[in-house]
Amino acid sequence: MSESAKSRAAALPHLRRGRLAKGDPIPLPLTMAAIFHAPGDATGFDQYGRFSNPTWDAVEHMLAHLEDAPCVAFPSGMAAISAVFFGLLKAGDRILLPSDGYHTTRALAERFLKSFGVAYDVRPTSSFLDGGFDRYRLAFVETPANPGLDICDIAAVAEAVHRAGAVLVVDNTTMTPFGQRPLDLGADIVIAADTKAPNGHSDVLFGHVASRDADIISRVTDWREASGAIPGPFEAWLVHRGLETLDVRFDRMCASAEMIARRLKNHRAISGLRFPGLESDPSHNLARAQMERFGFLISFVLASEDRAEDFINNCALMQAATSFGGVHTSAERRSKRGDAVPPGFVRLSIGCEPVEELWQAIEASLDAIGG
Repeated sequence: MSESAKSRAAALPHLRRGRLAKGDPIPLPLTMAAIFHAPGDATGFDQYGRFSNPTWDAVEHMLAHLEDAPCVAFPSGMAAISAVFFGLLKAGDRILLPSDGYHTTRALAERFLKSFGVAYDVRPTSSFLDGGFDRYRLAFVETPANPGLDICDIAAVAEAVHRAGAVLVVDNTTMTPFGQRPLDLGADIVIAADTKAPNGHSDVLFGHVASRDADIISRVTDWREASGAIPGPFEAWLVHRGLETLDVRFDRMCASAEMIARRLKNHRAISGLRFPGLESDPSHNLARAQMERFGFLISFVLASEDRAEDFINNCALMQAATSFGGVHTSAERRSKRGDAVPPGFVRLSIGCEPVEELWQAIEASLDAIGG
């Protein structure tokens, strides 16, 4: 971990310290309120639950500390993406999306943006620079891409996008601010589903938008208020609690993933293994240059749909579940979610279990399905 990351991690649990009066609770109180006492001119104060909430303020303060940029919280990662699209785009605009990223982003563009006169194209993450960006108002990348884990050069893409007069959005869900810092590499906007590792306990949906551009933050904030796409205070409270342990959990998950990926490489049942931390991975050199950690996601292909299902369902220390980033190791056969991958493609999310015990369970399940 870099010195700046260590500094952010150390300060994170103590951000409220300077605001505490004698006798105040050290843990964040949960403010469950739709209305607030607001006599007369209440400008600058909480007034109504669609406008603001003290619990949102606290979690946005933590996220802003991690991103080193103002943040706006949303009730899911897709709500954050929607706020960027609907807050910034207009009829006649064209955007560029990754063909191999999270499929719901493309579905949003196909099912809704098109009907409002916003066109879109797609391009593979690994060749996102090819073709330039002259026709686009906005380019959206997800790197590493979910689920195939291809990577693009964020700094190079940012330079080319800005040269074309467009805005670059980076989905940093797979990495968190401890693993990769797109704003520092030139991105205009970062979005993330804090449902994943930031919350870490698989019990809440949440998302955020971060940007150092005041106009962008104003627009997505206005969209949240007008559309009602607001997070609940209880959900914000849960994410605040989860963020306090993100550094510890993320460190263990990434370290375990590196060890397990190296062992998976030699297993006879595995083909098409992808993990940016492996020297043999086609994205490894770029990953070393732009990522602070290699992440906790691993992908590979097993011989058939049935073998992939058997591997996941019969592993004693693995949950068969969609999503990723929780304290428990989980896996999913992604073709059933509509991704353009082989039937036996598995996305594996490494959790916080002791790594040797976890590896033994994974190896036993792989051995049982045969080569």
